[in-house]
Amino acid sequence: MTASTTTSVKKVSRLAGARRFFRVFFSRGWVTKLCFAIIVAFVLCAIFAPVLTQYTPYQQDLLNMLKGPSAEHLLGTDSLGRDTLTRLIYGARVSLVTGLLSSIWAAVVGSTLGLIAGYFGGWLNSIIMRLTDAMFAIPPLIFTMVLSTMVSGSLLGVSVVIGVSIVPSYIRMVNGLVISLRENDYITAANLIGQKQGIIMFRHLLPNCLASLIVTFTMNVGSAIMLESTLSYLGVGIIPPTPAWGVMVSEGYKYLFNQPLVAILPGICIMLVVIAFNIVGDALRDALDPRLRGKL
Repeated sequence: MTASTTTSVKKVSRLAGARRFFRVFFSRGWVTKLCFAIIVAFVLCAIFAPVLTQYTPYQQDLLNMLKGPSAEHLLGTDSLGRDTLTRLIYGARVSLVTGLLSSIWAAVVGSTLGLIAGYFGGWLNSIIMRLTDAMFAIPPLIFTMVLSTMVSGSLLGVSVVIGVSIVPSYIRMVNGLVISLRENDYITAANLIGQKQGIIMFRHLLPNCLASLIVTFTMNVGSAIMLESTLSYLGVGIIPPTPAWGVMVSEGYKYLFNQPLVAILPGICIMLVVIAFNIVGDALRDALDPRLRGKL
């Protein structure tokens, strides 16, 4: 078989794999499609926030405090006269960036530790996994609340704190996969021909964990957004007046009888995003692993 023929076969195989992925992903029904559309809509709102609204999230109008929906303010104003819709749109940016940053760095750190523990085994595996078990034993909310007192409340600091709390999920998942994969023949062959251990881990083992990593990452983004909103609501997360959804709920619940939209709308946004990421993650699991084809 010539090189050009081999290349053509690989292209056809990749194209067939991509077609199968999209077919399985979108065959889960209208709920998956709706959740995917919700995520895309919030991402677009976060990116094009300055274009979608004429106000800034910090712009106050003390003469129009706690006003209902109007032509000037489509979703009304909060206790300082700030436009609620504008703060919701910019809040999507804060929540999504926090969720993505915390999940990305947690995936990098957790995957590396899981690879090392699973591949080398022995005392190194015991130490890493016992520390992981200890972190799992602490409720994530309590763990992040304690760590949040040590950071400034900035977006980066909160992202690091949330990332620390979700690192164990990556360590345990990757560790279990590597323990089962390292006994395969191609790993034995790589060791016999003298390949370096770093190459074996990151070129042979890690790519075989990517499908599970993508699913875990997607679901952890939703969990990270929920944690960030909870911390902000409790006053130990993002510091006001930054337009985070949790901050908006915390500031608006006092006015539930005067202007309920100020607290209810950011709560709905949190609910929609978290549910959407979890359902899309479940659909990704089915699309990436042909052995797991459930029905919602």
